Amino acid sequence: MRPELVDGEVTVRPGHSGDVDPVLAILSQPSVTDWWGAPPSSETLHEDLLAETDPVLLVIDVSATAAGGIQYSEDSDPRFRSASIDIFLGRDFQGRGVGTRAVAMLARFLFAERGHHRLTIDPAAANAAAIRSYAKVGFRPVGIMRQYELGPDGVLRDGLLMDLLRTDFLGS
Repeated sequence: MRPELVDGEVTVRPGHSGDVDPVLAILSQPSVTDWWGAPPSSETLHEDLLAETDPVLLVIDVSATAAGGIQYSEDSDPRFRSASIDIFLGRDFQGRGVGTRAVAMLARFLFAERGHHRLTIDPAAANAAAIRSYAKVGFRPVGIMRQYELGPDGVLRDGLLMDLLRTDFLGS
């Protein structure tokens, strides 16, 4: 459930205790809190990084430096078997293709190793950079989810539901 995935200098890997402080620092950056809200406590983050629970939180490294996190959640009902992805990156790693590569690596794992046929991702509708990144992986807009989430500013904001089918990604 906690793979190690590598694409050049970008690695998606299981977390460990030493990741709590650097990942918490990333989650505290304004460019992350604008979309993710206030960071969790260090105890909660420690549990999220190490527990074998759903969602599964993994660390994104660039050249052995913590760059962010990516998580997935699975629906195991055979009728609806699918997974969803969420990702955050520190400001120094945004706009460099790191997120696109991490999402692509995790998508490949979820299709090939976990057997899913469809993945979803749900960025804030106003997060144009994230939407462009996910589209590069092959995610397509499904629709706007009105007043989907409460933003850190206390205002409800729309989300964009995007999905990616196994056949579109792997060509099978």
